[in-house]
Amino acid sequence: MPRLLLFAFALLCSLCSQAQQYEANWESLNKRGIPAWFNQEKFGIFIHWGVFAVPAYAPIVPNSGDSYAEWYWYRIHNKQPNFYDFHVKNFGSSFAYQQFEPLFKAEMFNPDQWADLFKNAGARYVVLTSKHHEGYTLWPSAEADKAWGRPWNAVSGTPQRDLLGDLTNAVRNKGLKMGYYYSLYEWYNPIWLHDKKKYVDEHMFPQFKDLVTKYKPSVIFSDGEWDITDTAWKSPELMAWLFNESPVAKEVVINDRWGKHNREKNTGATYTTSEYGSGMDASVVWEENQGIGHSYGYNRNENLNDYKSSDELILMLIDIVSRGGNLLLNVGPTADGRIPVIQQQRLLDMGAWLKQNGEAIYGTTALKSPYQWTQGKMPEKKGASYMAGYSIAKMTEPRKDQAYVEAFFTQKGKDLYIILPAYVKQFTLRDKTIASGASASCVANGSAVPMKKSGKNIVFDLSKFRPDQLPAKHIVLKIKNAG
Repeated sequence: MPRLLLFAFALLCSLCSQAQQYEANWESLNKRGIPAWFNQEKFGIFIHWGVFAVPAYAPIVPNSGDSYAEWYWYRIHNKQPNFYDFHVKNFGSSFAYQQFEPLFKAEMFNPDQWADLFKNAGARYVVLTSKHHEGYTLWPSAEADKAWGRPWNAVSGTPQRDLLGDLTNAVRNKGLKMGYYYSLYEWYNPIWLHDKKKYVDEHMFPQFKDLVTKYKPSVIFSDGEWDITDTAWKSPELMAWLFNESPVAKEVVINDRWGKHNREKNTGATYTTSEYGSGMDASVVWEENQGIGHSYGYNRNENLNDYKSSDELILMLIDIVSRGGNLLLNVGPTADGRIPVIQQQRLLDMGAWLKQNGEAIYGTTALKSPYQWTQGKMPEKKGASYMAGYSIAKMTEPRKDQAYVEAFFTQKGKDLYIILPAYVKQFTLRDKTIASGASASCVANGSAVPMKKSGKNIVFDLSKFRPDQLPAKHIVLKIKNAG
């Protein structure tokens, strides 16, 4: 018995010594690393929903934050003409933003239907706006009502429902991970406007801890950090609590928005965000987030041609994953709780492609060279992580005046995946060494694909396949045991 107790004590001491305690500074926090699950899942759904879904308006300004309908309150408060003129014409100059809240009823909200849609879209995680910059929370936050002096959450307010909690349960029941967007600041919160330190200490800190403790997110997408430093936000202190004491200390993944000038730093603790950007490469853990249209919040002003096509969205996912990133694709529900049908259709098209070809996406890693270009001068690529005007669809269009991307690559173990943007009768893989004994197949139908060496190249013959045996676009070839 003494020997058994001694062994148990030694084991306990060993486990305790392995349990890292992080200090409230980035040097210590960066030692944590980012939980591996995040970079393996590749595809998540972003949801922007709140009182802004009632006016649901922004002008169409491509490649600009002025297209964000969720910024409606801020724009009309500053009397920005393209927003303010719309507001005065339709609601009147004396109509305050807070008066939209009684119209945010969410009466058609069906969390099980949403979760089923996300599952069928092939997403592996979901990130809902728990609170945007307007300060209105989708869960029963006591801090929200206290600070604003009115019902300013979805339970005390008009919906009379824990929208966040209900969706969280539905999403997890489908086997997906659940996370939350959380805005650190609130534009017109009375405490924020008069005493930022008090806001951080008495409003933001307890509210954030309440959200995490009650709902246990796998992802936290912070935002609204840009007015003050991470020191003023006390972000390192909050992260130390999150990584040491919170109920999600081991699993939670966080982004890089925790203070002024903080983005794209602290890559040991946070993943890097790109927003309508050109994205990063596999040297960092990163995620691209975009809407299906120009806006995140639902914008009634967007028409069909303002939405990316299903092919463009699939291509976007392929491109991002080939460079080692994740795609967080946004949907914007209506004020009554519906996801617009056109957005549903886009998601289901992505899911149909992933159902056939997902093995080339999930759990893959990036090659040093993610693309094969045709011969010719390559187009310039802007490196901006915000509003870069980047379009992979344009980079794959065959052109005579410059090179274009003719294949993407991903890998999993010894297997290589070649993803073609469009059908070709023959594809030539240039300057790559493939192990002897490797075999090729089409992932969508499992059929063998003839391959032969031609000098330093390898030629794949797809001419035997009928059009109905292959997806119309984005064909995936699997080279088993490529090396």
